[in-house]
Amino acid sequence: MSSKAAPSASTAAPSASKASAAATKAVAIADFAYSPSSLTVSKGTKVTWTNDDSAPHTVTSDGSGPLHSPSLDRGGSFSYTFDSAGTFSYYCTVHPNMHGTVVVK
Repeated sequence: MSSKAAPSASTAAPSASKASAAATKAVAIADFAYSPSSLTVSKGTKVTWTNDDSAPHTVTSDGSGPLHSPSLDRGGSFSYTFDSAGTFSYYCTVHPNMHGTVVVK
């Protein structure tokens, strides 16, 4: 009977991995704006920002938040997995008029 329990445990683990892998969202950086500028996701979602502009951009939290990307040149990307609920506002340090928000539920 224990040999039957082991496959059941193994079967459950890949299902959890597939669920995690499916929880991804993308934000494009184009025309000096984040698109979408506001995004609502569930806890555990990985968000990836990709710079499609010719100018460099960052993804930086307002205040002491968790988002601190390096400068992203064209084609560069930055990812962060949101593990706690809340509202996370961010901006571009190179172009401070660029703002975005991720709401995690």
